[in-house]
Amino acid sequence: MAVKINADTTNGLVITPDTSGEIEFQQNGTKMMKFGADGLELPIWTTATRPSSSSQGYMGFNTTTAEPEWYDSANSQWVQFRNNPNEYSASVLMVAGGGGGGCPGYHGGGGGAGGTFTESATIVGGTSYSIVIGAGGAGATGSNSPTSVNKGNNTTMTGMTTAIGGGGGGGHSGRNGASGGSGGGCGYSSSAGAGTTGQGFAGGVGTTATNNPSGGGGGATQAGVSPGGGQRGNGGDGLEFPTSSGTYYGGGGGGSAYNNASAVGLGGAGGGGSGSNGTGGATAQAGAANTGGGGGGGERNVSSGASGGSGIVIVRYAGNQRGTGGTVVTSGGYTTHTFTSSGTFTG
Repeated sequence: MAVKINADTTNGLVITPDTSGEIEFQQNGTKMMKFGADGLELPIWTTATRPSSSSQGYMGFNTTTAEPEWYDSANSQWVQFRNNPNEYSASVLMVAGGGGGGCPGYHGGGGGAGGTFTESATIVGGTSYSIVIGAGGAGATGSNSPTSVNKGNNTTMTGMTTAIGGGGGGGHSGRNGASGGSGGGCGYSSSAGAGTTGQGFAGGVGTTATNNPSGGGGGATQAGVSPGGGQRGNGGDGLEFPTSSGTYYGGGGGGSAYNNASAVGLGGAGGGGSGSNGTGGATAQAGAANTGGGGGGGERNVSSGASGGSGIVIVRYAGNQRGTGGTVVTSGGYTTHTFTSSGTFTG
């Protein structure tokens, strides 16, 4: 003997005995749950048709994901049985300190941007994640300053890939740009620094053409420009985060140009500083703070290379606030934790 129990909105509770050997619960004639010799059959839905909200612990089988799931009302989400409800996914922006602009004695290249990238993370509720924000590298001073000391500092977060500091800008005649997250630019007869795969691009190389423009520092998504044919030694552009936000990080610094403002390299989108025009009077500009932007290149002992911008870490996840630490904003269905200085994010 078995039975179908139907909660009917017209006829009330309708009980129909049968010989299936099962107990089936219905709503207006539609099967919702069944007990039988083969086990328990849960309510069935797709991701699109499952209840938009429910009560704590309600269960069903999702045919879109082929997973049983239950409703976690505390966090307004459906959770697969095999997942820990204290875990959640986040997108993390990692940005290191930008490199300082190159030596001012002759034809300083732009500093490379700090390593900039996003990485997916599984955050465990209640767990602490230490964050260290890298400072920008100092701008070079003196006509023969080595470029390696002008590298930006790394940014780290527990469990994440280290963001590598940007390479310092170089000068001319063997004063090479340094490698880093993105590489530093340089003047003529020198080599530009290389970028780190997945974090940034190489710097540009200068020329002996009119005004001796130097190469721009590499950016997170674009190499620094090697000037020529009327093109400035601009810094490479950075990475937009979040997508379509209009906010960029990791722009390369612009290269210098002698005595001609119109030939000076501009900083890349994402905080890169512009270069100097030497005896034209314009000084090199620093990379913007908390962007990882490279510093602008200096020129002819008039302007030292400018410092790179400091780094930043942003943790972003869907829904209401779950973690703590940093500056917290919830908007547009997402929560962000922004760290402009070293600290701790707790999931």
